[in-house]
Formats: sequence, C-alpha cells, structure tokens
Amino acid sequence: MPLIDFGILIPIQYDKQERVFQALKEGTLARFPESQWHRVPSCTGIKREDLLRVHTPSYVDRLFSPAVEKEALRTFELVDSNGTFHRYDPSQAKRPLSDLLTRALAIVQGTYETCLTALEKGFAYFLGGGMHHAVPDYGSGFCLVNDLVIALRKIQDEGKIQQAWIIDVDAHKGDGTAVITYGDPTIRTLSIHMAHGWPLDAPEYDVQGRYNPSYTPSDIDIGIDSGEEPLYTTKLKEGLYRLEQFGLPDLALVVDGSDPFEKDELESTRLLALSEETLLERDLLIYRFLTERNIPSAWVMAGGYGKESWKIYVNFLGTVLPERLSHN
Repeated sequence: MPLIDFGILIPIQYDKQERVFQALKEGTLARFPESQWHRVPSCTGIKREDLLRVHTPSYVDRLFSPAVEKEALRTFELVDSNGTFHRYDPSQAKRPLSDLLTRALAIVQGTYETCLTALEKGFAYFLGGGMHHAVPDYGSGFCLVNDLVIALRKIQDEGKIQQAWIIDVDAHKGDGTAVITYGDPTIRTLSIHMAHGWPLDAPEYDVQGRYNPSYTPSDIDIGIDSGEEPLYTTKLKEGLYRLEQFGLPDLALVVDGSDPFEKDELESTRLLALSEETLLERDLLIYRFLTERNIPSAWVMAGGYGKESWKIYVNFLGTVLPERLSHN
C-alpha cells in the first residue's frame, strides 16, 4: 500500500521496491532463477498479542479502534501546529487512514518472515520494514508500530533465538527501538546517525522538566556531525567491535536506511550526506563483519526518500546475492 494511496505526500517513491527488484532481476541476478533468490511475504499473521510484547495495552487498543486515524495523523505528521494539513491531501486518498494499521501489520509480518529466513539461510533482505521510531505508547516518524522489536520478541517467544542485535544505520537515530529495548540485555542496539537534527532537534528536557524519550541511549550510539562523513565507516567499524563485546547473538537485524545518501530528498536528512560509494562500503562492512562471525543477518530497507534511493539497495544486493547464490 503506497503512502500516496492514503493522500500522504511524503517523498517516498511508490515504486522504490519494484525498481530494486527489477534492477536485480535484469542485472546481476539475471542468470539465477527467481525462485532461488525471491520470496513473497505472506503479509498476514501478526496479531494483537504480538504487538503487546512491545506496545502498551492502551496504545494497542487505540490502534484497533476508530482512534487509529488520530494516531495516524500524529505518526505521519499530517497536521501542523496550526491545525493545517501538512504533506497530506485527503482528496488524493484511495484508502482510509485506518488501513495504515493493516499496512503496518503486513510490514511487521515481512520483517518477522525475513528474520526466519535469515535463520534458515544465513542472510535475508526485506524490501520494506524498519519502523524504528515507534515507542511503547505512540507512533512517531512515519512509524506506527516498531516492527523490529515486535519481530524479535515474537521469535524469542517461539524459542528460536535468545540473543539479538539491532544495527541501525538509518540517517535518524533509532530512538523508538532504544526506548523499547532499554535495559533488555537480550536485544543489544547500535545506532549510527546524524548527531543533530530530527529526532534530536528538541531539548533533552522540556520547560516542564519532562524527559524527551528520543535521547534514550542505545547500547551504542554514534553521532555523526556534518563534515564528519569521511570518518563514517571508521566510526561504524569501531562501533561494531564494541558491540561484539556484549557477546555474539543468535541473529542480527540490520536497519539499512539509504537516507544518509547525499541525494536523499527528505528535508530532515540533510545533515548527513554520504556518497553512493560510502554507502556500499557501509553495507559491505556490516555484511562481512556478521558473515565472518557466522551471525545470521536479516536486513530491512528503512528510510530512503526520493528518486535515487533505490540505487543504494541495488548496489549492495547486486554484490552479495550473486556471491551467495554461486556458492549454494
């Protein structure tokens, strides 16, 4: 369900996933039968009880009620402080905002199935997912629920894994994930992100002394200032070695946002501008770090906005998938 079908005008190209798929199919994967490398997620199976492992009962109740439309307006920032529609045109909508819950549950199922496939095959990539801003009691930053932690806790509850890592390289801090997993030693988190800007553009405490949950620390936070782009992969490598000190997990979930790309079109990503070459280096660094340690890795697309974002995923998948398929 592309967001434009809801009248939401965030600059996400509705055909991003399709362009990645077609570029792989017609390019570096052309010699491999599609059945060897492509699976279609079922999109169904996530229940209320799965959400309740992560989100509060009051929030889950709101999602499964008419109040979901109000939650969607907040989560996707569709109304500004003056009550005016922002990046939202209901006249263009083909679907009601309430269907965003169906969309979110389908994404969670995709992330969950990708984790299962990674455990089976060693590596899997979901052309979707990465809703890392949702906190226990509300959605935020275009993320209605947190598919990452929902999927991992479901798999833990099923006894398939005990320990997991979340490695988040989206341009924005994985603040919702940090809030949800804070104090949970079974899910260790690393986030490398813009040191400033959204969601760290408000004070740590407001005028009434209330804490801003976006400042909740991940196990490892790596803030990158504007101008520090040449240091990005070095800092990431250092962070991965620090993460390793917690002990190796049964599964790593990589939040592979392409929005640090210098050609990304979302205003809130402007403070981090990595080249196409650096982003490929980033992804291969993580992939090889995990592969060398025999850690199964599940990857989700996360943020990536505008006409060029699809290329980042093709560069990475077009490199690693032929290698994997040739050795199978």
